[in-house]
Amino acid sequence: MPVTGRTKPHPHDDAPDTAADFLRLTDLPPGPERKTLRDELVETWLPMAERIAVRFRGRGESLEDLYQVAALGLVKAVDHYDPGRGCAFEAYAVPTITGEIKRHFRDHMWTLHVPRRVQDLRNRVRQAAKEMSQTAPGRGPTLAELAAFANMSEEEARTGMEALECFTALSLEAEMPGTEGYALGDAIGGPDPAFDTVVDRVAVRPCLEALPERERTILYLRFFRGMTQSSIADQLGISQMHVSRLLSSCFDRLREEILTEAR
Repeated sequence: MPVTGRTKPHPHDDAPDTAADFLRLTDLPPGPERKTLRDELVETWLPMAERIAVRFRGRGESLEDLYQVAALGLVKAVDHYDPGRGCAFEAYAVPTITGEIKRHFRDHMWTLHVPRRVQDLRNRVRQAAKEMSQTAPGRGPTLAELAAFANMSEEEARTGMEALECFTALSLEAEMPGTEGYALGDAIGGPDPAFDTVVDRVAVRPCLEALPERERTILYLRFFRGMTQSSIADQLGISQMHVSRLLSSCFDRLREEILTEAR
């Protein structure tokens, strides 16, 4: 349903007398007449819903979206209100609409996933800071003062304050404070190629330990000591060609064993 209540003045005040209409709505069977009366009740109470929505502006959501969420809460209130329980519609609708808006913030407005307990701490800290600012304007409360005022521990107050930053996240293109054009993304490291080397070494170690001692020695001198094939041949008293054949044989054996284990 489009939100139209704020486009023209409503003839009623914020608490119109709709008790008789709700009683009639309860008795009407499903159909066009019931739907029309339901829509009229929603429109009648829309100014109150929008007034509730205004209380939540400035928290990262546009006022237009807040109006829509409040209207959804109002529709739910009209649909579920039972006049037979004896309470006025306004007493039922206000917490229903408020709860719908709070649920919207909890489910859709957090950039980072935050546990419900932390969200509650965040709300308590925010409310305490707001109340303290009215009694001591111009100076923000310390962590200890905030914790004492909100009747929580300093650790809980610190957690709530940190959660205040979770509604929005900085872009990786944002310039870091105190730098000249250094973006936040520039501080993020890339993949470390050494990780792949670690995995490869762990995989090949059992195969290396199974090689004959001479082949292990040749591999050690070639790849850990950086010696040339000729230098290895001189040290072991064999030909350079023999060293080359032994290396090739080791490579083939290691490759076959690793591939077999990977299958």
